Amino acid sequence: MTQTRNEQNPLSPRPNHEVEHEEHWVSVSDLMGGLMMVFLLIAVVYMVQLEIESRKVRDVAVLYDRLRTQLYEDLYEEFEEDLPRWGAELNRNLSLRFYDTEVLFPQGEDTLRPAFREILEDFFPRYLGIITSAKYRDDILEVRIEGHTSSGWGSLPEREAYIRNMALSQARTRTTLAYLLSLPEVSGERDWIKAHLTANGLSSSKVVMENGVEDPARSRRVEFRLRTDAESRIEGLLEEESP
Repeated sequence: MTQTRNEQNPLSPRPNHEVEHEEHWVSVSDLMGGLMMVFLLIAVVYMVQLEIESRKVRDVAVLYDRLRTQLYEDLYEEFEEDLPRWGAELNRNLSLRFYDTEVLFPQGEDTLRPAFREILEDFFPRYLGIITSAKYRDDILEVRIEGHTSSGWGSLPEREAYIRNMALSQARTRTTLAYLLSLPEVSGERDWIKAHLTANGLSSSKVVMENGVEDPARSRRVEFRLRTDAESRIEGLLEEESP
C-alpha cells in the first residue's frame, strides 16, 4: 500500500501551503481581536462621557429646583397676607395669578380698573425688588405677563370667539405692561424690565377647569409667570470640555 510522506515520516516538514494557510487564519483572528478591543474601548469611553454629561444635567436640575423653591418661598413670604385681598394666588411653578374679574378690567375692554391699578402699584415694585435682587437677578430669563380669557364671546361661534378673545387678551397685557413701565418706583430698573418683561395674550387656550367643566370666572385672569434660565445653563454645561 502506498503511504503519504507524513505517514511514512511524521517528522517530515509540512507543505508550505498548509503553513501559510494557518498563518493567514492566525493573522485574521489577531485582527478581529484587536478590532473588538478598539470597539470595546470606544463603548467604554462613550459610556463614561454620557455619565459625566448626565451628572452635570442632574446637578444643574437639583440646583435650579432649589432656586425655584427658594424663589417661591421668598415671594410667598412677601405676599402671603396680600394675596387674599388682591384676589390672587401664587403657585409653585412661579406663576402669580390675579383672578378677581371684578377688579381687573371692564367686560370686553382692555382698560385697567382703578382697583387693579392700585394693586399693581403695590405689587409690582415689591415683586421686582425680589426678582432683581443679587440672589436671583442673573437667573431670571423672562417675566411673562399672560392674559387669559374664558372661551365664550356672547353668541359668536367658537372660532370667532377665540380670535376676539385673542385680540382682547393681547390688548390687556400690553395695557398692563405699559402701566408697569410708567410707575416711578421702578424707573431705576426700566432697562431690565424692557429686556425681560413680555406681554402675552393667550385667549382661551388655557381655561381653568373644575370637575371637567370650564370655570369662566377663573379663566378670565392675568398671570405673572417667571422663567429661569435653567435650560440655557444645562446647554452651557454640556458644551464645556469634559475633564
